[in-house]
Amino acid sequence: MRIAFIKPNMGLVNGAPYYDNGRMEPLTFAVLAGLTPAGHELALFDDRFERLPFGRGFDLVALNTEIYTARRAYEIADRFRAEGAKVILGGFHTTMIPDESQAHADAIVIGDAETVWSKLLEDAEAGHLQPRYFGEGGGDGPLEGIGTDWSIFDGKHYLPVRLSQFSRGCINQCEYCATGNIYRRSHRCRPVAEVVGELERVGARFVFFVDDNIVADKGRATELFRALIPLKVRWFGQADLSFATDPEFMELMLRSGCCGLVIGFESLDRDRLEQMGKNCNLGFDSYDPLVESIRQSGLLTWAAFLLGYDGETPETVKATCDWALSKKFAFAAFNILMPYPGTPFYARMKAEGRLLYDGHWWLHDDYRFGMPGFQPSSCTAEELAQACLDARRRHSTVRSITRRVFDTKTHLRTPWSLATYLAYNPLFRDEMLKKHGMVLGYRGIERPDSTELLGLAAQPVRSLAQRIVGALPQRKSRRVWD
Repeated sequence: MRIAFIKPNMGLVNGAPYYDNGRMEPLTFAVLAGLTPAGHELALFDDRFERLPFGRGFDLVALNTEIYTARRAYEIADRFRAEGAKVILGGFHTTMIPDESQAHADAIVIGDAETVWSKLLEDAEAGHLQPRYFGEGGGDGPLEGIGTDWSIFDGKHYLPVRLSQFSRGCINQCEYCATGNIYRRSHRCRPVAEVVGELERVGARFVFFVDDNIVADKGRATELFRALIPLKVRWFGQADLSFATDPEFMELMLRSGCCGLVIGFESLDRDRLEQMGKNCNLGFDSYDPLVESIRQSGLLTWAAFLLGYDGETPETVKATCDWALSKKFAFAAFNILMPYPGTPFYARMKAEGRLLYDGHWWLHDDYRFGMPGFQPSSCTAEELAQACLDARRRHSTVRSITRRVFDTKTHLRTPWSLATYLAYNPLFRDEMLKKHGMVLGYRGIERPDSTELLGLAAQPVRSLAQRIVGALPQRKSRRVWD
């Protein structure tokens, strides 16, 4: 069969399809490509920067759906189905709200696709696709047999970061989080040898582990970090704050090549953390000593905040930004709390009559990216949106970036840290501001053939990022962990 993998875009900016200059590889499709038997013709098309292959006779079209790309995914699916192709929808959004996706697909995958992908392909070849395939979404066993094939990204011009995954799931079940409510405190790890072997095979030098919490199982994480030391890679990942309480564990992370982490601080207010059910953050009286410990290690920090829980006001958002600026984080994300269908938060907002846009904000004609999908308790939706936008702008001004760079413990610690900080701060700032107010979905507008030209202005930024990762000296390994 001729199979097309498609990564949907989000929508329109100023009446034209959004061109994502900060795009990373869509790892899902590399995993599926690695599981696809020989004999099938595979192609990846990324709607974030290239024209889609309508009218080119693909037999099967597989799309990954996330809540912000759902409307566009349905547009794409409907058009391919009208041409006679069989369409498969999967991903978090489809898993959380399957009936909605089912209306736009010949088959949907609920849960993780790896365990059902071969069966789905067999059924498609035989002309007997089932309407629903139920992949594993939890469990306690290891994630074995994943053979990621990154060759599907060749020639696509993504950021120079190789994506990989060691573990899946989350030991927490926060009220707002889709991941936690799909996996329900299940956390599974891949065999260390499998992960390390893949990275060795492709010669990865800069890796981002997409795990929701790479340190959730410290014992297995310790095995991975020890095995990464000889590879001399640099890697980023996502982690809860517990790692910062264990100096020996942090030292191992550094020896393994860890150079930075995305950390969900979420809120500075204990009451709001309790509302979230963010139990992993409730064991600390203050974030300050943990942040200082992370700074002393030299790790770059991407601090993530979730703003909008009951009691949040423009003043508390400003205070959160003030605190973030005082800590000189490398990057910071001031995210608006959103009601994702299938989560307890969505159910609570519905029960309290606080959902906006008829409860389906991700499909509503009037919704714009950056607006809340619910009515906050202590300010208007517009006030919360403006406060979060102001925080993003304040943290990302040229003056702020310049002030924060003068931190000898982190951003000035090595030439590599400085170059990474200076290359990615402007890129992420520009993409963040460009997306604000975006219309979700294309609504009948398609990307013209000449759209690749729109990305030429971003080439200097991408080239700088490429030089940082590709041209700096190979990382020297620290002494081997005993």
